[in-house]
Amino acid sequence: MDIRKKRAAKSWMMLALAGAVAAGCSNGGESGDGGKGDGKPITYSWLVYDRVEGKVRPDWEIFKEIEAKTGVKPEFQVVSQEGLEEKKQIMIATGSVTDFIQVSTQEGRDNGPDKVFLNLKDYLDKAPNLKAFYDKYPEAKAVATGADGGIYTVPVLEGDAEGKGFNFIWYSRKDLMDKYQLKAPETLDEFYRYLKALKEKEPKSYPLISNAIVGDTGLYTVFGRIFTGIHGFYNLDPETGKYAFAPYQKGYKDMILFLNKLYSEKLLDPEYSLLTDAQWEERILTGKSLVTYFWKADLETLTDKAVKAGTAGYELDAIPSFAADGVKNYQFSRPVVGGVGRAISAKVKDKERAVKFLDYLVGEEGSNYLSLGIEGKTYTLENGVPMYNKDFGASPFTTLRKDWGVWYDMITLDNAKSRAAWERGLSDKAKDINARYEKFIVPAPKQAVKTEEELELEKSKLSSLSKYMEQKLTEFVTGKTPITDESYDQFVAQCRKLGSDELLAMYETAYTRTYGGK
Repeated sequence: MDIRKKRAAKSWMMLALAGAVAAGCSNGGESGDGGKGDGKPITYSWLVYDRVEGKVRPDWEIFKEIEAKTGVKPEFQVVSQEGLEEKKQIMIATGSVTDFIQVSTQEGRDNGPDKVFLNLKDYLDKAPNLKAFYDKYPEAKAVATGADGGIYTVPVLEGDAEGKGFNFIWYSRKDLMDKYQLKAPETLDEFYRYLKALKEKEPKSYPLISNAIVGDTGLYTVFGRIFTGIHGFYNLDPETGKYAFAPYQKGYKDMILFLNKLYSEKLLDPEYSLLTDAQWEERILTGKSLVTYFWKADLETLTDKAVKAGTAGYELDAIPSFAADGVKNYQFSRPVVGGVGRAISAKVKDKERAVKFLDYLVGEEGSNYLSLGIEGKTYTLENGVPMYNKDFGASPFTTLRKDWGVWYDMITLDNAKSRAAWERGLSDKAKDINARYEKFIVPAPKQAVKTEEELELEKSKLSSLSKYMEQKLTEFVTGKTPITDESYDQFVAQCRKLGSDELLAMYETAYTRTYGGK
């Protein structure tokens, strides 16, 4: 059975399960005014989920302002975060998506040509902001374009065009560094000696802890980059501009030996591979662990939590990024173009009006409402640039999302604009950390556009390969499997059997095809 037939069969199966899931979605067909948008009030359904910071509300002031300007009122269909993915997949499979919906750009490319999503390309002559957006961000146009040449999503912006914004830093206990007169490490060897010194001074601690084993802050991801220059199992090598598989790189076995040494010498939390986020936080806050790699935005919040919990003098600070000898010392910036985007249902009523509404939200005024809020209430202009209301504190996200609907996932289209406004109001300490890390930041790789065959290969190979690697690396680090030339060669050989070569060739081919190897 070919891929398209498989997808059709899946769609019919989902249809049988879903039933009439289309309640609340608009009927097809153009409006009586020919889609010109005569200013009469209109309502469009919009799929969202409730964030932990605050539930979706129909009375957020930004949408009252938007409705006054456009005559369009969003009717939010709210699901739980846990049920969001299933709900979205059923909607896509049955062709019954809400009028406005956030999907992955891949979902847009796959299902747009099947008339699930509206082809925005047909309306660009009436949508100047959208046209300017795709002209300014060629990557966004590339990942939004289906096999038929249609454009089906407006990708969400995540980072600044200069590729300087970043998310992660090394944390360490500055109060203990001061107490014991410890110098911040700047090399891999210094980092090891630093952990040894902390263990000697705080013998009940396991100095190093990680909140995960894979992902951007995962132990194997971070130390894989430190020892090989490759972030994650597969990624673009910033030195060569080519895709690489980390275990093939010189230094990966050294990474395993290093982590095993940390584990054996009780410098790494012995439960590192099993920890929940709550356990990770508790150990950082109580001094059971002292060093970690995490989101920079949480450093001051965690410090405040520890102080309020009674740990006098507790202070976290950043220590420099480091790498093994001969390996580029870097961290990827936030990607400029994200992996998700806003789409419109192909069955939306008054298609032209819907596109014009999306065009408004992409434009400066609409984008400002979604990303910044209302001038004078949620943000002010300082020297011509927006900064969030100082009363919202160092972490304004909760107030903005809960009370205003600003910077709310599945609603906003420009997270980069929100982050810029937040970072302009950072404390002097946070700004200093940003300045210290600037030299380590390099632009994130662009997204490759994969064919259906490439996606099938990834789906059939990557999950089982990743699970095997996670399991085997944990066995190596914890000593369950001795680390020898023979055992490492067997590990690499099994990766090959599970498809590591095919996946590597596919990633390089897809990236080169999309961007010409740039």
